[in-house]
Amino acid sequence: MTLELRNRGFVVNHKKVQRLMKVLGLTARIRRKRKYSSYQGEVGKKADNLIQRQFEATKPMQKCYTDVTEFAIPASSQNT
Repeated sequence: MTLELRNRGFVVNHKKVQRLMKVLGLTARIRRKRKYSSYQGEVGKKADNLIQRQFEATKPMQKCYTDVTEFAIPASSQNT
């Protein structure tokens, strides 16, 4: 409110504006902060299915597999 008054050419102290707003029963609309999310859609790419469920190999170390699982942990339970 004070900035808008100054932009319109009025020289007024912010405390004066607060007092006048209180007398007139005006309140500022408070915008809620958005929760931060780093997710930006599809991240990475899906690997091709090269194995086609044929898990048996004729030699050791011929086929090696891995898997990644991600899950959220509440911040309050990370007290270690």
